[in-house]
Amino acid sequence: MENQNTLFEKIGGMAAVNAAVDIFYKKVLADGTINHFFTSVNMTNQAAKQKAFLAYAFGAPLAYSGKNMRDAHAHMNLTEDHFNAVATHLVATLQELNVAQDLIDEVVTIAVSTKEDVLNQ
Repeated sequence: MENQNTLFEKIGGMAAVNAAVDIFYKKVLADGTINHFFTSVNMTNQAAKQKAFLAYAFGAPLAYSGKNMRDAHAHMNLTEDHFNAVATHLVATLQELNVAQDLIDEVVTIAVSTKEDVLNQ
């Protein structure tokens, strides 16, 4: 029996992560303040990487072999405004998927824990 105590299971497992990432990137790509970061990015590959990372970060029983947050974002010169825009889209996505607020709060806590690495601080 799978562990129902992980955030990954509470939000609905891989199906929920897949749906969230797909909606999330639609929002990100429609946002003129941050979509330029993705102009030369293969979004199919990017979405797959994001799905794997979020599943891992939310407690899925799988190994994550991608870059760490600092290395993945080091070349981007991201600002607090960029981070906040992405976080806002993530929360809006979870709300659109009717994720409970306490679980959204857990996601936000995880996202905020990556902030210094993402911003290379």
